[in-house]
Amino acid sequence: MFTNRKDAGKKLALALKKYRDHNVLVLAIPRGGVEVGYQVAEYLNADFSILISRKLPFPDNPEAGFGAIAEDGSVFIAADAVVWLPREQIERIEKEQVKEINRRIEVLRKGESLPEMAGRAVILVDDGLAMGSTMRAAIMLCRRKKAGRIVVAVPVAGKRISEEVSQIVDEIVVLEMPLNFMAVAQVYENWYDVSDAEVLDIMQRRKR
Repeated sequence: MFTNRKDAGKKLALALKKYRDHNVLVLAIPRGGVEVGYQVAEYLNADFSILISRKLPFPDNPEAGFGAIAEDGSVFIAADAVVWLPREQIERIEKEQVKEINRRIEVLRKGESLPEMAGRAVILVDDGLAMGSTMRAAIMLCRRKKAGRIVVAVPVAGKRISEEVSQIVDEIVVLEMPLNFMAVAQVYENWYDVSDAEVLDIMQRRKR
């Protein structure tokens, strides 16, 4: 159990100690992953930024998703998504999420490009992996940008998702893998939806 995302980030940072002072790049997935990633980057003395990746939600159930899209257009879609939704509807949902991605780049990253990652070790951080779709799209982006090593680091994830993600990255670090894993929120005492304002405050903190 973690008190909050700050506590989870500090504990995750310790599990990544071998990367300290090794010129790694920490990329957090907003909004929930930003405080966690900030704590990791601070401890590792690493470069830090945010990578925008958005879930592709079902029209009738926005909490659930059938895939994700990252800011460079990398798309992960569950194999049977076309059974659930027609292609035209999938494309419309993708376009809607691209709008939100562009908004977040402008607002949360002030329109700045992602740091150069070719040949570098990149640590992708979120506050947890549920379905893992947004993380998979982020991994695809890092591959396309020729990251030298891709590490996924999260405080919590399910066993099956952890095993699947481990097959497509160089390393995965997960602190908690509950037997009855239902949702990321279950391992946090203080869980809430993170706002744009909080993300901006964290990014400002990093620049001081």
